[in-house]
Amino acid sequence: MVTATLNVKWTPRRILTVKEAAEYCSIPARRFAADCNVTPLSLPGGERRYDMRDLDVWIDSLKSGDPTGDDELIGKLG
Repeated sequence: MVTATLNVKWTPRRILTVKEAAEYCSIPARRFAADCNVTPLSLPGGERRYDMRDLDVWIDSLKSGDPTGDDELIGKLG
């Protein structure tokens, strides 16, 4: 019997490109900017990336129905 060992190094990434963020959220990249209201980070050099934690908050707000802005919350109270 032959055995093999596979050593894989996996480094979790917190800051994602638009394509990676779209894949993470299961949204087509062409629709991501229109569907996701998360503001990307501006990195040195002008690159824009999405923080995975911000994406998680946005996803949680979708499933719980939480309002995304203070105006919406105030509107529900009135």
